[in-house]
Amino acid sequence: ILLILGFLSTLAVIALIAVAVTQNKPLPKNIKYGIVLDAGSSHTNLYVYEWPAEKENDTGVVQQVEVCKVEGPGISGYSHATEKAGPSLAQCLRQAEEVIPSKQHQETPVYLGATAGMRLLSLENKSVADKVLSSVEKTLRSAPFSFQGARIISGQEEGAYGWITINYLLGNFKQSGWTKLLHSLKSISETSGALDLGGASTQITFVPKELSSESTENLLYFRLYGKDYLVYTHSFLCYGKDQALQQKLARDLQASTSTMENSSLLDPCFHQGYQRTINISDLFKSPCTSAKKKQFPFSQLYIQGKGDYQKCRRNIQKLFNKTNCPYSSCSFNGIYLPPLQGDFGAFSAFYFVMNFLNLTSEQSPVALDKVASTIESFCAQPWHEVKTAYHQIKEKYLSEYCFSGAYIISLLENGYEFTEKNWQRIHFLGKIGSSDAGWTLGYMLNLTNMIPAEEPAVPPLSHGSYVGLMVLCSLVLVSMLLFAWLLFHKPKCLQKGIV
Repeated sequence: ILLILGFLSTLAVIALIAVAVTQNKPLPKNIKYGIVLDAGSSHTNLYVYEWPAEKENDTGVVQQVEVCKVEGPGISGYSHATEKAGPSLAQCLRQAEEVIPSKQHQETPVYLGATAGMRLLSLENKSVADKVLSSVEKTLRSAPFSFQGARIISGQEEGAYGWITINYLLGNFKQSGWTKLLHSLKSISETSGALDLGGASTQITFVPKELSSESTENLLYFRLYGKDYLVYTHSFLCYGKDQALQQKLARDLQASTSTMENSSLLDPCFHQGYQRTINISDLFKSPCTSAKKKQFPFSQLYIQGKGDYQKCRRNIQKLFNKTNCPYSSCSFNGIYLPPLQGDFGAFSAFYFVMNFLNLTSEQSPVALDKVASTIESFCAQPWHEVKTAYHQIKEKYLSEYCFSGAYIISLLENGYEFTEKNWQRIHFLGKIGSSDAGWTLGYMLNLTNMIPAEEPAVPPLSHGSYVGLMVLCSLVLVSMLLFAWLLFHKPKCLQKGIV
């Protein structure tokens, strides 16, 4: 009887283990893909994302697998040759075809979102902007993917989608168990704010500590994974780094015209020894500067660098009008800004510029005074030294890092009023995991409904844990039965031995 029971128990254990192993064998991956094109003011990027189909409502499962930078300017740069805007995207679309399996091309959605460059072009000439989008749409429809739309997104959308992206990737939307405990132990805010800087606009987005009825047009409501979020967001058109430089030059030119003997302008935001010539018509063609246009006795402006950081900062600060605030607190230009709250992820040009200046260390965020002194030292370097040290970088980009660094500090410190005390709560982010920080992932997640309003119902244990627990319980049960039988029904051989 003992042998039979032992044999049957062994068979039961083997059967249970076999079931557990079979059930937990990795299944072939069912991967889905999505494509988003970020049509910015200075260039266009194409992003390819992938995610496991069976987990598409889980937070943080979508990953960026490819990024392709489109050659040439942003699509708004084709205003004089609108028919060329669409074909400029063809090379990156072919790259996406190679990354995504051909059998999944037709089911892969492709979206294009155009940002501040196209917002400005639309203000300047709507029919031209429509022709650019029409050219882009034609090219995207001819690709083998499932075209889902090409449109100009609003500044508010850009801010909100950037906020969704970084909090999705950081896992801030869906916390349970140990994750929630660790978050509370670190005493960080439930979500991170988002700071985005492009060429033509900049966005600030975060969840304020207290609700306010002031300036409700800057508040957005989201319900994500069963939680409510009231988010403050504002986009400043014309305050991206490229348009801010145009604004500064236009203002400097106006202020200096009466004292200028010729068309030469000394600029403290460029390195000593740097020279640049720009057309007056180009300087004032943007809606950001057109209001400042007036007649000048010359058609070209000859800029000479001076490399004076302090004077550069003073000039930049004139771009932020802080005199009038109709609310309890403001950023600049009379725009409501609630008190800053929690950590902030700063990405796009915030990251690229600060990373170039070696100021993005996450181990110990760099203090504000150190940031300022680093940028001041860089601006003071003569142009010939800078060119030699960074010969691999295009001259146009390299020449503007001094201005961009000074502008970022001015925007964050004077515009948004970050201080020495909360500066180190700003984390300059290029990537989170394998994905770029930016608005594109949040845009796709929203349009594909992959962030549910309510938290999906899930069983308390995963399938693997459930099977493993069943095997363990079965082993314990069989062991207990054997032990009990041996205890109360001693075999005759054992009884004789005892006697």
